[in-house]
Amino acid sequence: MYKQILFIFAVAVLVISCEDNKRVHMASQSLIANSDNPDTTDRNNNFYDNIETHSLTGGEIELTGELENSGKTDFTALPKRSVIVKETLLNEDGTNSFVGAYRYDGYSLFDILTERYPNKKNKEEFPPVIDLYAEITNDRGDTVLLSWGEIFYPTVLNRILIATDVARIVPSKTNELWPLPTERKLVVASDLITDRNISNPVKITIKSWDEKIPVNRDISPFYSPGITFSTGNETFLTLESQPEVFQEETFHTIFYGKGRGIHSTEPFTGVYLKELLISHVPLSRKSLQQSLVLVIGADGYRSVFSLSEIMNRNDQAEVLLITGKRDEEGGLFRIFAAGDFFSDRAVKAISEIQVR
Repeated sequence: MYKQILFIFAVAVLVISCEDNKRVHMASQSLIANSDNPDTTDRNNNFYDNIETHSLTGGEIELTGELENSGKTDFTALPKRSVIVKETLLNEDGTNSFVGAYRYDGYSLFDILTERYPNKKNKEEFPPVIDLYAEITNDRGDTVLLSWGEIFYPTVLNRILIATDVARIVPSKTNELWPLPTERKLVVASDLITDRNISNPVKITIKSWDEKIPVNRDISPFYSPGITFSTGNETFLTLESQPEVFQEETFHTIFYGKGRGIHSTEPFTGVYLKELLISHVPLSRKSLQQSLVLVIGADGYRSVFSLSEIMNRNDQAEVLLITGKRDEEGGLFRIFAAGDFFSDRAVKAISEIQVR
């Protein structure tokens, strides 16, 4: 009798489990069906599913460079992500042209690179990963640069995609249908001007900054009296005091490091770094796509940013240049990257900022 009860109980559990799995499967099928059958009558509050989704053509992407494990992407093992984008391109005369508003679905660079471990050329002298960047190339030879920090450190993850599907976001009054892309696309959802959204990427190459920079973590006092700004070998600005001509901004933050955890909960006050660069580093399609900014401390600690993440944001999470007190430890200047979850790219005692 006892065995019969156990058998009946086991069968019941199995039936319930099968029913639960069936419901989960039906729910997932329902979600997939909704992407094929858009909400044209506004049954829900999702504004981004009202128009049909279109597949984009494209294939595998090669992952190479300073990695322990290069190879091809395996999209089948990755979750699909979505971003919403108002695509706008820069014209040669400095004006811009709106292209359209879209929802893109695809695979994030965060997920694509999560299991690809860096093997830096300069790891012996500078182990941190914050001087790495990704070079994305498409089948036409176009190249876009992204810092490792903007892929792995932002407060909002998974906003950089290799898009495999697209849907228009159509205004309800005009019903204007924006032109549809046909090829897979790199989509950087945090960019204001979207010239980094290149079609049909085929290769991602991971690199570290190639210039040898001396490291001295025992420097005392840990201080730099000023910053030299340069493009290659040409100096375009030297800063030795608080830049008075720009408005100060105060950002409230929880300052948290990847290694040491909480540093402080005090606000940071400074000026936008982009204000110091804009008159010396004109924005163009090429500079937005291919320029990097290296911030170097007096001790050789350094971090890489893309020019676009400093000067071309749509989320107002700006990079601040902060002026401390003279002879203050870590002074005179430091930066604070408001868009980063971690504090690791906040270089102190800045001696040089290079734009390439």
